[in-house]
Amino acid sequence: MSDDSLLIQRILQGDAAAYEDIVRCYQQRLYNTMVHILGSREDAEDVVQESFVQAYLKLATFQGNSAFYTWLYRISFNIAISHRRRRRKTHSIDQVREDIGNEPVDQAEGPTHRIEQQESVRQVHTALTKLSEEHRDVLVLRELEGMDYDRIADVLELPVGTVRSRLHRARSHLKECLEVMIAQSERGIP
Repeated sequence: MSDDSLLIQRILQGDAAAYEDIVRCYQQRLYNTMVHILGSREDAEDVVQESFVQAYLKLATFQGNSAFYTWLYRISFNIAISHRRRRRKTHSIDQVREDIGNEPVDQAEGPTHRIEQQESVRQVHTALTKLSEEHRDVLVLRELEGMDYDRIADVLELPVGTVRSRLHRARSHLKECLEVMIAQSERGIP
């Protein structure tokens, strides 16, 4: 029996500490995914909090057909999709940069390298915001979360073939966006 299964049994028996263990185990990972999916730290915090509340309320319905975190991610994605529908606004590049922040850079490299690396990170984040939600979701789960095709299919409730085709299209669109942005940058166009 897995650690998650034991924790779930303890939670269902009223052990609040076990619930805290589940939250502690998955909160940061779920939050990181939701930041990339939603493009906002505040929205991600709201969705993650609501996800854990819903998971707690629905825990008795968890059948164990998939891993617990797959089930939890599915709840979170449903909430995120509803949240996106309610808040159909676009984010400016500055807001995305503020929400997501800059990735850590290698301090051993010189300042020129750090600036180039920060610019590359900014371009990738900007390009991600230009993808459709369905393409961004698949790409984030595969490339940032490291999920395999089957797990992504479980989380998004899609056939594996659809996951593969969306991922292929997402990578192609991301590449196109980045090529345009790099070409514009080289010509001095902001």
